Amino acid sequence: MSTDLNHGQEARRIEIKPNARRCRVIHQGVTFADTHASMTLIEIGHEPVHYFPRADVNMARLQRSAHTTHCPFKGEATHYHLLTEDGPVENAAWSYENPFDAAAQIKGYLAFYPSRVDRIDETA
Repeated sequence: MSTDLNHGQEARRIEIKPNARRCRVIHQGVTFADTHASMTLIEIGHEPVHYFPRADVNMARLQRSAHTTHCPFKGEATHYHLLTEDGPVENAAWSYENPFDAAAQIKGYLAFYPSRVDRIDETA
């Protein structure tokens, strides 16, 4: 699904595609997410982002944060702390619980900040 969005600003395009490749989130040697069913979101001006279905994320290692952010193209994002043996990694993941129609495919999926985890792998 491709969507061109124009909100009185320069038009921005987001594209969301199913990704059958294996995607994993690894931090401190622990795999926090592992799936062959991610959705990859491509937004002009940003690196592609892998969104993981909750069934393939170790939700026991996430704690909902009070922090939220707003994207004019996707909606309101809820953030999560990653719980590790060394303490929480604050706001390491986020999710769109009620995204705008253009991002409906990622509803409830989780994404991780590459700068806050050791690795986000995509392999065959």
